[in-house]
Amino acid sequence: MPARWPALAGIVAVAAALAAGELVAGILPSAGSPILAVSRLIVDLQPPGAKDIFVALFGTADKIALQVIIVLVALLVGGAVGRLAVRRLEIGGVIVAGFVGVGFVAALRDPNVQPALAAASAAVQAIVGIELLRRLVALATGPGAAPATAEASADGEDTRRAGGMPDWGRRSFLRWSGVIGATSVAAAVLGRGLFDRQSAPPPESVTNPEPGEPATLPEGASIATDELTAAGLTPIVMPNDRFYRIDTAFVNPNVEREDWRLRVTGLVDREIELTWDELVQLPIIEQYVTIACVSNEVGGGLVGNAAWTGVPLRMVLDMAGVRPEADQLVGISADSFSAGMPVSWVMDESRVPMIAIGMNGQPLPREHGYPARLIVPGLYGYVSATKWLTELRLTTFSDYQAFWIVRGWADKAPILTQSRIDVPRAAARLSAGRVAVAGVAWAPDRGVQRVEVRIDEGDWREARISTPISDASWVQWVYEWDAPVGNHRLEVRATDGTGEPQTDRRTPSFPDGARGYDRVDVSVA
Repeated sequence: MPARWPALAGIVAVAAALAAGELVAGILPSAGSPILAVSRLIVDLQPPGAKDIFVALFGTADKIALQVIIVLVALLVGGAVGRLAVRRLEIGGVIVAGFVGVGFVAALRDPNVQPALAAASAAVQAIVGIELLRRLVALATGPGAAPATAEASADGEDTRRAGGMPDWGRRSFLRWSGVIGATSVAAAVLGRGLFDRQSAPPPESVTNPEPGEPATLPEGASIATDELTAAGLTPIVMPNDRFYRIDTAFVNPNVEREDWRLRVTGLVDREIELTWDELVQLPIIEQYVTIACVSNEVGGGLVGNAAWTGVPLRMVLDMAGVRPEADQLVGISADSFSAGMPVSWVMDESRVPMIAIGMNGQPLPREHGYPARLIVPGLYGYVSATKWLTELRLTTFSDYQAFWIVRGWADKAPILTQSRIDVPRAAARLSAGRVAVAGVAWAPDRGVQRVEVRIDEGDWREARISTPISDASWVQWVYEWDAPVGNHRLEVRATDGTGEPQTDRRTPSFPDGARGYDRVDVSVA
């Protein structure tokens, strides 16, 4: 008996159990997806700094990568279980049931999961996994499998029975494994497709009220066409479908406007609750704000600028009355994620934090927080930009630690001054002569005063920057370089609106943001 056959039996059995869970979740979303539940559990239990490493490796594909890793690990364990089941079938069954149990416990942590449906789904997964393990191992081991009874047909062919089921013959093992494996893949794809339908975009009929205070541009500023042009240069306003996304949600919460409520709780004079219709009766404003993820590496793309439409946050807080002892405002999402920021930052009249309901002239996309989210100029998203917002809780930093803070990240995290080279790309091969070196720079909400470029550690040369559209937004920059033949290193640095240049001291993203100059090496011929 080839040792790989029982291993394959275990892999197929575990795959079928996972597929059964995904299919049940697709039909009954409140049962919860086992793969997504375990993924979220891993995110919740991760050690300090793990997020930074994972995002650096996989970027915005971090959630997909984590799910793939979970499935691969489960299949590897399934292979080991299959080999074990040849000698101790009951232990193999216990291990399969244990894996299903982990998924069940993880699913119960999701407030949108109904325990009874999750238990029923777990039972289906366990039955499928254990029964297929038993039958496939019997096929893989052939006539030697036990318990077995032998019967002979009229022509002398061995038709042994294993566990009361006709032994299809060891030669049938690969065929049945293939059929079950293909069926499992189809069931998993169908289940995930049905499950993901709850994260569909808002209906096309959904519209936002027009802002009473639309964003205005300073004289000379423009977003209709880029003020500076260079092939590959990032636009001033990032389109919604190109805007970066980093959050902890493996499934976008399916919150509709008619069901949405926003509560203001905690250290307030009076707790209040607003419906969607009540929220949009308040003044609607629009502003351009650059937001960034703290995991963004130097030169990375986890940053973007958009026109956000919404209600001034301070106006809602004033309705509840913030008590003097509150020093932290916590935004809580429909999936229980939390982000906390200083009350003093929110209340500072020099900036305009908002409850955003629109992005670039459209209702918020589902993946960016529909129907409402927080936008707080100048703070990294992990301490401010709560998507799918359902609660504003006034508290203190000593009494409450938000999601990422308990995982080692800094509790106060203003966005650092940064600049990035978009063109030319690293390792580019250029022709000698005039070359446009260009990119973007940001320092919300201090603004960017100057951008400089250095070639081969020479003198810093000032680049031309676009007219800033707001202190909270990034700028484009370009430097015309007369490129000589040879290998060269290009570096960029920005100076913020207070006159403070970004530091050359390189640090990792953990715990409060990456520092250092972006640099690219190119060759010129």
